[in-house]
Amino acid sequence: MSATPLSSMLLVMAASFIGSFGAVFLKSGATRMRFSLRHLLTNYRLAAGVALFVFSSYFFVLGVRRGELSVLYPLVSLGYVWTMIWSRLFFGERVTRNKCAGLLLILAGIACIGLGAAR
Repeated sequence: MSATPLSSMLLVMAASFIGSFGAVFLKSGATRMRFSLRHLLTNYRLAAGVALFVFSSYFFVLGVRRGELSVLYPLVSLGYVWTMIWSRLFFGERVTRNKCAGLLLILAGIACIGLGAAR
């Protein structure tokens, strides 16, 4: 397979961005969840979270269609970066030193894989 096109990388990054909002909606819906079928079926936040994950999967499939999976799949981990930002903004969760160190390791890993693909 030839080198991974930039368009594939952008599609996979868009998928991770959209998927991170899916996680936000799933958490928001879960905190309001009652354990009955009626509440489960009417919980629009849970439905929105699932819909966003399905929507992000569409972009992921479009991205991996023409690129190298070994290069593209690590880009999905950018969703962790977005999710940490959204969890801080929407839920007031703390950003700790360990979380920042973990995110830096994720970004370093993505950069290493990107540089390895350039060869």
